[in-house]
Amino acid sequence: MPVREGRYAIKLSDAPAVISFASAVGKTEGEGPLAEEFDIRHTTDKICEGTWEMCESRLAEEALEKAFAKCGRTYEDADILFAGDLLNQCVASTFAARGTDIPYAGLFGACSTMALAAALAALCVDCGAVRLAAACASSHFCSAERQFRFPLEYGGQKTPTAQRTVTGAGALLVAKSGKDLPRITRVMLGRIRDQGITDANNMGAAMAPAAACTIIDFLRDTNSSPEDFDLILTGDLGKVGSELLREVMITREQTDISAVHNDCGMMIYDPERQDVCSGGSGCGCSASVVCSHILKKLSRGELHRVLYVATGALMSPTTAQQGENIPAIAHAVEICNI
Repeated sequence: MPVREGRYAIKLSDAPAVISFASAVGKTEGEGPLAEEFDIRHTTDKICEGTWEMCESRLAEEALEKAFAKCGRTYEDADILFAGDLLNQCVASTFAARGTDIPYAGLFGACSTMALAAALAALCVDCGAVRLAAACASSHFCSAERQFRFPLEYGGQKTPTAQRTVTGAGALLVAKSGKDLPRITRVMLGRIRDQGITDANNMGAAMAPAAACTIIDFLRDTNSSPEDFDLILTGDLGKVGSELLREVMITREQTDISAVHNDCGMMIYDPERQDVCSGGSGCGCSASVVCSHILKKLSRGELHRVLYVATGALMSPTTAQQGENIPAIAHAVEICNI
């Protein structure tokens, strides 16, 4: 059974296993540094014949299908699916889930959705309510641009602080048993932080304080230090947000995470070769990186203890147009090779 550890951390007594994982990405992501790590790489972002939103939904379907196929399970084996995306009413995930017939819980955590989904899946399995849980998150550059910024035809110029929404999806399956597999040992649901940022083209600055808050809480509750981890992986702060996070950790806590920190938004693209401004973002960013490169390294024993902290900007197109602040959150999942 899960037990509270400190004020906010939750230790999972049985450490549920990640028994399978898969990723699917678009053209730009498939040309980046992690290209060979992804299960499915498309040569175009027009992944199906429908709209951009249906293309995103198809990515989620592909990631789920692949994750189940890789471990020889079927949708009938799953007791619950946690999934979410950036679109209004999480329609990309809903349309992906409708063909599975798995009991479905739609989530909105913005770019933190994959960590939120994985945390809830692990909690449900650890407490015995669920035998097999699936977690999935997706995003698409074109669908996000249409919803949060401008249609592509507008040709708006990006600012240096902006991030490119990843066209991609990741899915993982969690169960109680599994030999020599990565295990989710602790989870922490984040607290909302609002630093007064209103610029939708500067998400890194809006989300960095939430990442710092969760990392500080986690280290304190578990009596850990950065050196105890092979990797502290943030969701998608990008270049600007990552620099700000490290700065906040040093000035506020006198804790330097630089030696073990990396960010999915910086890993998925090559900023020198690809025009991505401050890096990657979107629900599919950390989902596709974790459900490929990171879990593979954990499975091979190249990483032993990873703190995955995905960040999300909890805004909507309506609040952005009204000039409201951008509140942010960060959820943490500790994954170990034990």
